[in-house]
Amino acid sequence: MRVVVAPDSFKGTVTARDAALALAAGWRSVRPDDELLLRPMADGGEGTLDALAAALPGAVPYPVPDCTGPDGGPVTGRYALLPDGTALVELADTGGLPLLGGALAPLTAGTRGTGETIAAALDAGARQVTVALGGSASTDGGAGLLAALGLRLLDDTGADLPDGGGALTRAARLDRTALRAAPPGGVRLLTDVTNPLLGPTGAAAVYGPQKGADPARIAVLEAGLRRFADLLGGDPALPGSGAAGGTAYGLVTAWGAQVVPGAAAVAELTGLDEALTGAGLVITGEGRFDRTSLLGKAVGEVLARAERAGVPARVVAGEASDPGALTLTGLSGDPADARHRAAHWLTAAGARLARAAPPFTV
Repeated sequence: MRVVVAPDSFKGTVTARDAALALAAGWRSVRPDDELLLRPMADGGEGTLDALAAALPGAVPYPVPDCTGPDGGPVTGRYALLPDGTALVELADTGGLPLLGGALAPLTAGTRGTGETIAAALDAGARQVTVALGGSASTDGGAGLLAALGLRLLDDTGADLPDGGGALTRAARLDRTALRAAPPGGVRLLTDVTNPLLGPTGAAAVYGPQKGADPARIAVLEAGLRRFADLLGGDPALPGSGAAGGTAYGLVTAWGAQVVPGAAAVAELTGLDEALTGAGLVITGEGRFDRTSLLGKAVGEVLARAERAGVPARVVAGEASDPGALTLTGLSGDPADARHRAAHWLTAAGARLARAAPPFTV
């Protein structure tokens, strides 16, 4: 029997790749003769690059040392280059919230490091770029990213603005003379949000608080994004343009990037539909499974595609509001132990599902 193993990451404990390996190991311990196809999943958030690199043959990772982190300090970026010339980049690697170590910087955090990573990929010959946008620490409209690619943001004295969304309120003009051309194959932006850039459902209002912005700072960030949009042009009302603090807006406007649902794009890139053809079961999962999991998230995408393919599906989760899911907490009996030894309990979950096959009751 063919079994497709396609979990998302169990955030904070196990990557999607390691979750798939653990589930597969448990299954094989009971049913060693079955065909297992591992398709780690993601939705454009943290872990997307790892999931894609693990699933795509020929993906070669490259480090990019001395990139600029969200606080201006040095970090190591990375990208993966596919045989067709596509570079995979994850914004969270150089601009993610965890890189701030709890010292949130809503007005000064920027995206320059992601632009430096993209520039390195282009220098290496990338002809197309796919950027996973989740986990951003900043609300700068992608200004820092574009600055790393040659765009100059100038104040009324002609001086370059510092990084961060707070500085955008002082933007007087843009100099696009040195802005690099977009790669010939285009740019795709993976995200699980549909927010516009501005307004009550925009980047600053909705996501600013989790990045440390109080109401006064949200107002500053909103004003900065509005000023940036006045200068750069484009359509700040485009669904998804508010992703990653407006980084999607910047790349769509300056480079003609395409915003696409992250989970669907990952499923297509990894060949999930092909893997499901002829499968007897698909196993998916994530750290917490609830009704929001079905709204643009990786697990919901797997379940929808499994249903269309007529393949039975089972969900493994750390915790779940759905009684049909097999939970690590339920297997362990101790939530702390389930988190601390997530890989162990994922292996146990894989074995539990295999012992129940068929008819796959848990």
